[in-house]
Amino acid sequence: MHVKGRKVSEFELQYLDDLTRISVASGTIDPQLYQRYNVKRGLRNADGTGVLVGLTSIGDVHGYILDENEKVPVEGRLRYRGIELEEIVRGFQTEKRHGFHEVAYLLLFGYLPTRQQLDRFTEMLDACRELPEGFTENMILKAPSADIMNKLARSVLASYSYDNNPDDINIRNVLRQCIEMISRFPTMAAYGYQAKRHYYDNKSLFIHKPQAGLSTAENFLYMVRPDSAYTPLEAEILDLALVLHAEHGGGNNSAFALHVVTSSETDTYSAIAAAVGALKGPRHGGASIRVADMFEDIKSNVKDWKDDDEVSRYLGKILRKEVFDKKGLIYGIGHAVYTLSDPRAVILREKAEVLAGEKSRVDEYKLYRTVERCAPRLIAEAKRQSRPMAANVDFYSGFVYSMLNIPRELYTPIFAISRVAGWSAHRIEEIVSGGKIIRPAYKSVSERAHYLPINNRK
Repeated sequence: MHVKGRKVSEFELQYLDDLTRISVASGTIDPQLYQRYNVKRGLRNADGTGVLVGLTSIGDVHGYILDENEKVPVEGRLRYRGIELEEIVRGFQTEKRHGFHEVAYLLLFGYLPTRQQLDRFTEMLDACRELPEGFTENMILKAPSADIMNKLARSVLASYSYDNNPDDINIRNVLRQCIEMISRFPTMAAYGYQAKRHYYDNKSLFIHKPQAGLSTAENFLYMVRPDSAYTPLEAEILDLALVLHAEHGGGNNSAFALHVVTSSETDTYSAIAAAVGALKGPRHGGASIRVADMFEDIKSNVKDWKDDDEVSRYLGKILRKEVFDKKGLIYGIGHAVYTLSDPRAVILREKAEVLAGEKSRVDEYKLYRTVERCAPRLIAEAKRQSRPMAANVDFYSGFVYSMLNIPRELYTPIFAISRVAGWSAHRIEEIVSGGKIIRPAYKSVSERAHYLPINNRK
């Protein structure tokens, strides 16, 4: 084992193993205690609903209704500032234009912009896209990372040092910082990817300056690709993905993390970096990569992708922890809130079908549809549960990105490029309406003990 070129001795490894066992033992809590003290693990109630800890007017995630305290499944709905997501998508796509800038404006300010307001907002984004002088060289190229989300979080924190007024939480200043982050996330992620590609993969280094007049999706494709080339369909579908991921209420892991950190009255960069760190986790933003990995495994081990029985048998093996990562999970199926459907997955599935036809990957698309159709029943049987489950947005997003020839290590950064719009709106909402530091309770279950002089310890 090596740590940055230093060989770790056998003594250190053995000692680390010993410390690990001690650490695990000291961190283990009897699961029965959670029931005894009625602990809301994961801030979830016993019926799976989330514990109500706040209010928001930004995003509304609707997946069920309560009838006499019973959850009744319904088709999923997602609203941005009260407007149905499907209606927003249909609106800008009917007008043959990209929608992410419009959605960012809607989330930040609470209403749809006029054409003039949207043009001015877009001009402001264009003016902020380039990173500060020396930032690319000193903060990205001189300190590359193998993980782009890690590089993105570090770039956000480093931005504090390039801000003449970083700590002021006056809304005018916070809004300026948030707009800069929305504008610069694509540049930070693209340059972080180029640095990783060069220093870790031994590829040529390409640093393309963002171009005024291009949408966020177009600029990202322009900066990521060596030849800066992309098709209108590729840019349109990436823009759609950004719109679908831009906001998902205040209860999702990264938005809640941002609320928690913001409530301490810290600076914008610390709060957004915390959200990036939460999104990096495979249980949150990294889920699309797990779905992609799972399908690579399925494609390698199922001979006839059109045979529902053969596909179901292999999915059963996944659930029984016999194959793939042996965790017993079919990734991309099920959601904490949605029951009958995830509206984002429904919209993305339609585009995935169109793109699959363009990219000659129809058989693969049909395999996704087969898994989507068979998995809920198999999960219900394996876990003996009646709660309906459907494909979530992660189920199709990785497949769509792969058809756009986007490298896998950029799947989660794309999520962040989109979600920073929602995070920004939530930060402002917490500053304006929060009022108290978020401080839930933890019950101590440790046994009483006394301090022992060092010579008396065993």
